[in-house]
Amino acid sequence: MEDMSVPQTTFNDDREMPLLGLGTYKMHGEELVRSVREAIDLGYRHFDTATLYENEEELGQALNAAMKAGDVTRDELFITSKVWHDHHGKDKVGQAFRESLDKLQLDYLDLYLIHWPWPQGRLYVETFEEIARMQGMGQIASIGVANFYEETLQTLIDETGIVPVLNQVELHPGFTQPELRQFHDSHGIVTEAWSPLARGIILNNPEVMAVAEKHDITAGQAVLAYLLSKGISVIPKSSRRERLEENFAAAEVELTAEDFAALDALDGKEGFGRMFKDPREFPGD
Repeated sequence: MEDMSVPQTTFNDDREMPLLGLGTYKMHGEELVRSVREAIDLGYRHFDTATLYENEEELGQALNAAMKAGDVTRDELFITSKVWHDHHGKDKVGQAFRESLDKLQLDYLDLYLIHWPWPQGRLYVETFEEIARMQGMGQIASIGVANFYEETLQTLIDETGIVPVLNQVELHPGFTQPELRQFHDSHGIVTEAWSPLARGIILNNPEVMAVAEKHDITAGQAVLAYLLSKGISVIPKSSRRERLEENFAAAEVELTAEDFAALDALDGKEGFGRMFKDPREFPGD
């Protein structure tokens, strides 16, 4: 069943992407194949993977099976993958991309990202330039980055003259990165949140639970609706059909100004900052 209720965002290259998708980090084997087929059945069209996840083959298997079954067409799908820092550089990124495409059994990717800037390696600008060159050959529709911060984004733009369409970063209530999002907005870069539910930790927060109770929705739906309403793309991960359905339905939830104020107030509170690696330091020398 296809539900077109998920809002689309338009990139600075005029291509479109569904704001809500399915993240696949740490999903493998039959669990991943089943979850992706169920997600497509529920209306998901946006799927996110990476070389690091070591699941591109299973994702490709699920997508191609769905296409062969007539459940979805390639044009309806939006597929993202990412290059890991061990394949930064103009001599390596092409190999990583071809391997991803082969494993996914696809003719092109909708979006290809640099997974981390890895400033210590000093190769992210060169890597992005090569990805842009590869884009011109027709197998990558749009190009972007993940886990970049203001300085690395500015360097990238200054040195290549190209503005990435999207930056995928850690973002969740309590850590909404307003300064980075302001930079994104001023340059026409879409913000995408990985771990938007903070691996479930944020779901027990009293303010989040109060918003959920007020609208008779789950805490997860409250969080996703909050981020989506800000124009932030979200890619929550789940292998349970009922949770997949709940997350997808969050796109139809409408919150009030009071709800936004309550959840905005979590930013800066103790215990609500960055929960994962800082891209200024990770992955290090």
